[in-house]
Amino acid sequence: MRVLVAMSGGVDSSVAASMLVDAGHEVVGATLKLWGGQSDSGCCSVADVDDARRVADQIGIAHHVFNFTDDFDASVVAPYVADHGLGRTPNPCIECNRHIKFGTLLERARRLGFDALATGHHARVDGGALRWRLRRGADRAKDQSYVLSMLTQAELAQVLLPVGALTKTDVRAHAALMGMRTADKPDSQDVCFIQSAEGRRGFLGDRLNMHAGQIIDADSGAVVGAVPAVELVTVGQRRGLGVAVDGRRLYALEVDIDARRVVVGPAEAALTEKVAVGRPTWVEAPLASGAAVLAQSSAHGRASACRWWGDSVVFDQPVALVAPGQTIALYDGGDTDAVVGSAVAA
Repeated sequence: MRVLVAMSGGVDSSVAASMLVDAGHEVVGATLKLWGGQSDSGCCSVADVDDARRVADQIGIAHHVFNFTDDFDASVVAPYVADHGLGRTPNPCIECNRHIKFGTLLERARRLGFDALATGHHARVDGGALRWRLRRGADRAKDQSYVLSMLTQAELAQVLLPVGALTKTDVRAHAALMGMRTADKPDSQDVCFIQSAEGRRGFLGDRLNMHAGQIIDADSGAVVGAVPAVELVTVGQRRGLGVAVDGRRLYALEVDIDARRVVVGPAEAALTEKVAVGRPTWVEAPLASGAAVLAQSSAHGRASACRWWGDSVVFDQPVALVAPGQTIALYDGGDTDAVVGSAVAA
């Protein structure tokens, strides 16, 4: 089988490529140039391209660099900026997977005659021609099924995730045994197009008009503080607000960009049983209204029991507020490792 491997320059994709070579496949590596600006983190730096190229040379495969900067700017960066201007909290890594890695790159792989696209994500694909399933990775601490929860049968039919059945320790051991330069390389943690020195505030400040706002206590309606930019506040946020009432820690309950205000309340007010959603995607068929599933609203959060109602999810027990713009991954209520779909908090 001819396989194109997305090689980010990290240890997971390095080992994924090596495993596919060992399995006898015809493998070609590809590193994506996504961000045209400065980058010192994530998977878009010059050093990452060099690491991927050297690993490719070591395991004896061809390596290419694909320039997707225009697509990345249009599909990931521009919506990221626009969402903050609307008081939403987007998932740029999920949108990159949706539009770039399993969109533009997968389409290029098909055009070039590859049978499959492989990545180093810690998740698993199983099943057959008539029914593919996306499952959590074997290493629950490193599971990345959440950021792949938008995949459908069309993509899963041509996706390989070789390291999904391994623990991270196993992956690093494999890389060390091969003498790979990426064996001890730290995992990427940050948004790849934001430099650590400038942070989110610096990045958005160059691209978005930001506005100072008042912090309003939900109970009394009194002004209890201020924020330098309402566009940078996330629903559910506690840290960085710098306010307390009667010794109580306060959480952002509502962000109103137009009114330039953030409504805050105590921990018990920062819980909800219902989250309005939109943009659903399905691994297989859409869920029936009222279906019992598990919902996870962050990459390493806990999946909580709920019911799917088409335009909302209703939890069995109160959960922390979910910021508008965040993806909610939906897992099978019985086969709890299996992703059934995703939606985006409205």
